[in-house]
Amino acid sequence: MTDDARQENRIVESWHSNAHPWANAIAGKQVASREAVTNQAIVEAVLGVGPHSLIDIGCGEGWFCRALAQLGTQCLGVDAIPALLEIARKAGGDFQHCAYESLATTDFGQRFDCAVSNFALLGKQSTEAVFDALPTLLKPGGHFFVQTLHPETACGDLPYTDGWREGSWAGFSDDFRQPAPWYFRTTESWEALFPKFDLELLERREPRHPRTGDKQSLILIGRLQTHT
Repeated sequence: MTDDARQENRIVESWHSNAHPWANAIAGKQVASREAVTNQAIVEAVLGVGPHSLIDIGCGEGWFCRALAQLGTQCLGVDAIPALLEIARKAGGDFQHCAYESLATTDFGQRFDCAVSNFALLGKQSTEAVFDALPTLLKPGGHFFVQTLHPETACGDLPYTDGWREGSWAGFSDDFRQPAPWYFRTTESWEALFPKFDLELLERREPRHPRTGDKQSLILIGRLQTHT
């Protein structure tokens, strides 16, 4: 097994272990940056293209699908963690088990106006699998939205280069354990993924905290290329 594969497995194992603490943290509005900035930022970005249908890749406990469904969008959430999907379904909505590596070969019964991955692209190979699956998921000209930690602020004191980083649950409750590693990408590397997988990069947004002005996340908006 390669190091990349081992790290990808560690991500999945961590989320199996932390599904319920995570859902409790979201329900309890314990993630300050999400409550202050990033939740509304991704909702507003997606509403800007007026989608009728949407697939939320890495939907977790399902808050985003429920938020968009309340605003009239048909939403399907997919995730690889059964415990998160169980929580999501109990709260209401349409959710389906699917690993990122299976997205391209899974028949969802339709193609979507847009796909969203909100703080859910943590790995190296798994992220590329999501991008690679988009032509099978999106309608021609469909949009893809990625929200992730802003590389400038998430880099910390480490070199500003792509590579695996160890995760941390600092600031969360003691219920969390076994933090997931994550694959750090520079802003330039994130942007390069779009043309690599036949997406036109339309826009980059950098939501900031209303009080401090600090960058809270990076949102990239792409559109599936249509060829004649």
